[in-house]
Amino acid sequence: MSSHREAPSISQDPVADNTDLYAFVSPDRPDTVTLIANYIPLEGPAGGPNFYEFGDDVLYEIIIDNDGDNNDDVTYQFRFHTTIRNPNTFLYNTGPIASLTSSSWNRVQTYSVTRVREGHRPELLASGLSCPPVNIGPRSTPNYGALAAAAIHNLPGGIKVFAGQRREGFFVDLGSIFDLGDLRPFQNLHLIPTAAAPGVDATKDLNIHTIAIQVPKTQLTTDGSMPTNQADARSVIGVYASASRRKSRILVGAGEAEAGPWIQVSRLGNPLVNEVIIPMSMKDRWNSLPPSADGQFLGFVQHPELAGLLPVLYPGVFPNLAAYSKPRADLAAILMTGIPSGVVGGFQNFTSANAADLLRLNMAIPPSGSPNPLGVVGGDLAGFPNGRRVFDDAVTIEIRAVAGVTIPLVDPTFTPDGAAAAVEDGTGPGSGRYISHFPYLADPLGGFNVPAI
Repeated sequence: MSSHREAPSISQDPVADNTDLYAFVSPDRPDTVTLIANYIPLEGPAGGPNFYEFGDDVLYEIIIDNDGDNNDDVTYQFRFHTTIRNPNTFLYNTGPIASLTSSSWNRVQTYSVTRVREGHRPELLASGLSCPPVNIGPRSTPNYGALAAAAIHNLPGGIKVFAGQRREGFFVDLGSIFDLGDLRPFQNLHLIPTAAAPGVDATKDLNIHTIAIQVPKTQLTTDGSMPTNQADARSVIGVYASASRRKSRILVGAGEAEAGPWIQVSRLGNPLVNEVIIPMSMKDRWNSLPPSADGQFLGFVQHPELAGLLPVLYPGVFPNLAAYSKPRADLAAILMTGIPSGVVGGFQNFTSANAADLLRLNMAIPPSGSPNPLGVVGGDLAGFPNGRRVFDDAVTIEIRAVAGVTIPLVDPTFTPDGAAAAVEDGTGPGSGRYISHFPYLADPLGGFNVPAI
């Protein structure tokens, strides 16, 4: 007797949930671009006995559009395989894990990397690559840094890859944002009579599962050239990440089989588009579609719900924003088309006039010697929304953009409200979350050493 069910929606499927996407020119290898896709949100470090891991039944992809047509030109595919070495124990490890080949590590994950280029046969770049174990604690993973370093793999052609658990780099006060935008630094401007306070970073003690790949720029351009001219369209790529499952599963007793084609169940381009732009009733549809189909969602970007809520949640603070009724061409440029030349000085990362949620990166812009987490809004053209670095303050940037600080770039008749350039959730990068080399997110927090509440 067997039963059949369709692949679950993304709201039920955290293993396939895209949580963050990053794309930036590598600061220590500026002839390369680093692409990072994170999955499995809000991992508590103490996750035993069944620790977090990638799904063997999921196709993970990082996808690049390099010719401005919003379609897939270069795709890196990642497939995982889990091996249980000792079927007679419930333990993830039966002793210290001293190396990636340690016999005491019972649940081992390896993976393959395949490159798919438009008009070419798929290329298997590597297989049997080791993931590191999760960071359990000082007895089980006594030298976690060495385990993680051993899981950085060099592939032919100057490519580096890593897949495994890392420290969550995305900082955000989830508690205040989803309490009707009750941003703690601005509570004295709110109807709630409480004093202003620093933001509370809800993710600082959490981990994530990361797929990172570092690729020479010449392997990402349409013609194999090295991008050096910021004004050249060939210097700009659009990136998104996705996860797919087989169309159906067949359950037979304790076993399971998969059938049918791959069906995309999750995708991510720019931060927070899925979370705070796309309506709840449309999220599963949005997740199933390619970015080239995003024209149907453009109206939600041009008239974002949050822009209408801010004047209500903060009475009298955003009068100019409340009175502005034009479609938000600034947000459409930032999130859906790329920023045309002339809007922000000589900068541009424009790909197409057709709407598509892609994280756009001008690869000809070198890494900043003095990075500003506010990216382009803070005068640092190497940061979001020109790609996104692991420490960029995407929440503050997007809140300020929604509040109107970027409207004058496309409509000089508009004067932003005074609070638009100051609004924030009150969190920051913090210490210990990043490293200066690939994969740039720091080692994950250990379960034994999880901070006390």
